[in-house]
Amino acid sequence: MGHVSKQAATAGISDRESEILTLIGEHRSNAEIGAQLFISVRTVESHVSSLLRKLGAPDRRALAGLAGELVRAERTDQTLAGLPSPLTPFIGRANERSALRDAVSAHREVTAVGPGGVGKTRLALAVAADLAGDFPDGVWFVDLVPVTDPAMVDSAVAAALGLGEQHGRGIDDSVLAALADRRVLLVLDNCEHLADGVAPFLERLLERCPEVSVLATSRARLMVPFERVYSVPPLSLDEPGDDARNTGGAAGSPDAVALFVDRAAAVGWTVDDEDLDQVADVCRKLDGVALAIELAAARLPVLGLDGLVSGLSDHLRLLVGGYRADDRHRSVRAMLDWSQALLAGPDLTLLRRVSVFVSPFTASAAATVAGFSPLEPGHIADGLARLAEQSLLSVAASAGGTRYRALETIRQYGTEQLAGAGELNATRARHLRWCLSAASELAEDTSPTTGVWRARFDAVADDLRAALSWAAAQPGQRDDTHHLALSLAHLAFTRNLVGESQQRYEQAAALTDDAVRAAAALRWAANVAACRMRGDDAYRLWQAAADVAHRAGDTAAAARDLATTATTYFRKAGTFAQPPPRDEAIALVTRAGELAGDDLPAQAAVALAECTAQGYAFFADQTEAQTGAPAMTALAERAVELAHRLGDPVAEGAALHAMTGAQRRAGDTFAAAATARRRVELLQSVPVTPDSADELIDALTIATATSIGVGDLPSARRWSRQLRDLPLLAEVGHIATSQLIMADALAGYGNDVIASSGQFLDGWTQAGRPRGHTFGPVAAAVAMIHGLCGDEAARAEWLAVVDQLGVSDADRSGYAPTFDAITLLHHGQATLALERLDTRSGEANLWRLGILLHWHVALRAEAAVLAGHPDAGDHLAAARPIVGENPVANAILDRAAALLNDDRERLLATAIAFEAAGCPYQQARTLILAGPDTAPAGNDALINLGFTRVDAAG
Repeated sequence: MGHVSKQAATAGISDRESEILTLIGEHRSNAEIGAQLFISVRTVESHVSSLLRKLGAPDRRALAGLAGELVRAERTDQTLAGLPSPLTPFIGRANERSALRDAVSAHREVTAVGPGGVGKTRLALAVAADLAGDFPDGVWFVDLVPVTDPAMVDSAVAAALGLGEQHGRGIDDSVLAALADRRVLLVLDNCEHLADGVAPFLERLLERCPEVSVLATSRARLMVPFERVYSVPPLSLDEPGDDARNTGGAAGSPDAVALFVDRAAAVGWTVDDEDLDQVADVCRKLDGVALAIELAAARLPVLGLDGLVSGLSDHLRLLVGGYRADDRHRSVRAMLDWSQALLAGPDLTLLRRVSVFVSPFTASAAATVAGFSPLEPGHIADGLARLAEQSLLSVAASAGGTRYRALETIRQYGTEQLAGAGELNATRARHLRWCLSAASELAEDTSPTTGVWRARFDAVADDLRAALSWAAAQPGQRDDTHHLALSLAHLAFTRNLVGESQQRYEQAAALTDDAVRAAAALRWAANVAACRMRGDDAYRLWQAAADVAHRAGDTAAAARDLATTATTYFRKAGTFAQPPPRDEAIALVTRAGELAGDDLPAQAAVALAECTAQGYAFFADQTEAQTGAPAMTALAERAVELAHRLGDPVAEGAALHAMTGAQRRAGDTFAAAATARRRVELLQSVPVTPDSADELIDALTIATATSIGVGDLPSARRWSRQLRDLPLLAEVGHIATSQLIMADALAGYGNDVIASSGQFLDGWTQAGRPRGHTFGPVAAAVAMIHGLCGDEAARAEWLAVVDQLGVSDADRSGYAPTFDAITLLHHGQATLALERLDTRSGEANLWRLGILLHWHVALRAEAAVLAGHPDAGDHLAAARPIVGENPVANAILDRAAALLNDDRERLLATAIAFEAAGCPYQQARTLILAGPDTAPAGNDALINLGFTRVDAAG
C-alpha cells in the first residue's frame, strides 16, 4: 500500500525514498518534505541525492516527472491488485451506482444489502473502482465466501492486504496497526454467514483507523455503529439503462433486458428487436435478479428463446406460497431448480458434489472428491466444462492450472441438494481425505518459503479450514480431524500465520484421546506462543502439556515440561502480560527435579531451568556479578553437557544460550562470542520449525551482539542480515533490523543505517511504539550516524525516540557515552568526548557497558591522547588488557599510541587493520588523522559512506 513503493522497488529505492519521491512529484520543497515526514532538511537532501543517482535523473525537475509516472502506475497497480477483474462487463445500474458511490463517500461504513444473486458484489466492485482515486493507499477486496469461521475474519483481511502477524500481537492488532494511518477502502464481500466475526472487527477497525472506509455486502445488515444501509434493488424492469442504449437491438431497454442481451451474446445468441418483449417477459418473471437472468441467458443455445419462455413459465407455476418479500429469493431458486432439471444426470451429481469446495478447485481435485459412483473420475473434467458453459461454474486460470468455482448462491444450493440426495457426509469425508493429501503434499515440499509454495498453500487453506470445521463435529472422523488440525498448524507456521498455527495446535490437542499426541501438540503450541512473544500463553501451554503427561503416568515427560515452563518464565519474562509470581516458577523447577529421576532429557531440562533461574536472579541484583557468575557458569556447563549427550540440537542451543549469558556476566566476552557462534552454527543445521525458530532468532541476535562486542564486524553484519531476512520477522521491521543497524553503525556504513532506520521506525510505529530498553541502543546508534552526517536535527529526532522508549538513565549509560564520543571525536571535540567517557562511569557500571566495553575503553584512551590529557599513556596501558584480541579496539589503541608517539608509519598501518576488520569509517578517520597527504582520500571515503567531510579530526 502507498506511494510509489512497488514501482520504485525495482530501482532499489527504500520505503523512505519512495515517500520522498512521491512528495517531490507533488512539487514540495525540501523543507516541506522534512516537515511532513518529521525529518531534517539535511536528511531530505541526502535522500534526494540518492534518488537522482538510482533513477538516473539529471535534475530535480526530471525526478518530479518520474515521480508522477510512478505514482500513476502505482495507483493503477493498487486498483488492479486490490480488486478482482470481472470476466464480464458491468451492465446498467447507473442510478444505483451513483447512489452507492455517494453513500460510501459520505459514510465510513456502508452495507449493501440484498438477497443472494441480486448483484451486490458486482455493484460494489464497480463503485470501489470508481472511488479508487479517493483512496491513495488502495482499495482492497476481501472475499469472505471461503471463510467458514467467524474468528478468521481478521486473517482474511490480513491476507487480502498482504499482511502477516507481528510478534507480540495478534493478527487483528497487526491489521489495525497497519491501517492506523492509511486512507483505504475495504470491500468486505459476503458477510452474512460471518456476522458474529465481522461486526466486532468493524467496530475495532472504525474506532482505531480513522481514515479507513468500508463497503460491505451482506444479505442482512451488520448492526454495527456508524452503519449506513443501502438496499440493492433488482435490475430495472421498466426504465431504460444507459448500457442498454448502446447495445444494438436492446437500445432503450431496461437494465434487466440489457443484461440478458449481453450474456446471450456471450454464448453466441443474438436477440432481435422483435424478441425483446419475450426477453422482458423472462426478466420480469425472474424479478430482475441478475444471477437468475444470467443463468437463463446461458440456456439459450440449448433451448432457444421460445423453449426458455415456455419451460420457465411452467416451472415458476410450481412455486406457491411465500411472501412478496421473498419473491426474489424464490426467483433464484426457481432458476436453479429449473437449471438442475435440465442437466444430464452425471452433471447434476457433479454440481452438487463440488459444492463442498469453498475455494476455486482443479479438475484433479474434483475427480478425487466427486469421482465416485455413479461418476467416473475420468469424466469429471468434461462435466466441469459443461457446467461452466451453462454459467453454473466460473473458470479462472492460475499458476497451478485451470480452476473452477461456483458462486456462493449456487454453492449453497448445491450443498442443499447434496444433503437431499443423502451424499453430504460421504462427499465431505472424501473432501476431508483430499485435504489431508493436499496438506501432506505441501508439507513435503522442499521449498516452503518461496512465493510458489505460499500461493499453493493459499489456494487450499480455506478448504483445509472448512474440512476441519466439519470434521471436528463428526465423532467418527476424530483421528483424521486431529491429523488435519496438526497439518494445518504446521503449514500455518511455515506460512507465518503464527497466531492460527498456535490455535490449530491447541485444537489438535483437544481432538485426540492419545495423551502422547495431545502433549506433543501442546508443546508445539507453546513453542509457537514463544515465537509470538506471548509468554503467558507459552507458560500456560507448557503447564498443560505437563498435566497431560503426568495424568498419563509419564513423569519424565512431565518433568521436562515443568522445567521448560520455568525456563519460559525466566527467559521470556518481558513477554508476559501478567507474569506469575517468581516463587511459583521456582517451585516448578523443584517439582521438575523431583520427577526427573534418571531420565536424561528431563535432567537436561531441569539443568537448563536452574541455570536460567540463576541468570534471572543476577539481573534482579547486578551487585552479585562477581559471586554469582561462577555458579552460573557451573550450572550452564552442566546444562550444555547434558543437552549434548542428549543429541538434541535445539536443547543444546538453549543450553548454549545459558552458557553465553554466564560467560558474558563473568566478563569473558571472547568466550561468549565463541559460544554464540557455536550455537548459531548448530541451529542453522536444523530446519526452521516451531521447536527451533525462536532459538534461531535468539541465536542470531546474540551472535550479532557478541561479535560486535569483540570487534568481529564482518560476522556481525552477516548474522544480522540473516536475522533480518528470516520470514518470521517479515512483519516486525524494528526487530528484524535492530541488530543490523547496530553492526552497520559501528562499522560506519552510514547510508545503510539510514536506509534500515526507516524500516525500523515503520515497524516500531506499526507495533504501537512499544516502550522498553531493548531498542534504546538502536535508536542511539541511528542518532550517532546522523551526528556523523552533521544533521543535528535528525540526531535530535532519534534521541527523542530513545526518550519515547522510556529508557532509564542507568540503561543509557551502557551505550550513550560511546555513541556520543564517536560523534564528538568526528567533529574534533576530543575534550568533550573524554568527559563523556568518564572513567568512573565505565568502571562503576562495567556490566552495563556489555558489548560496548571494548569500544568504550579504546575510545576513551584515544580521546585522552587527542585531548592532550597528561595521563593519556596510562589510559592506553589500562585499556590493553581489557580489549584483548578485539581487532577494532586494538586498532583504535594502536592509532592512539601512534598519535601519542608521532609515529606516522604505525598510524597508517592502522588503516590497513581497520580495513581488515571491516570498519571503513575508522579506516577513513585514520587517513584524515594521518595528515594532509591522505586526508582527501579519507574525506572521500567518508562521503561515500554518507558522512560529512571533516577539516580536522581530533
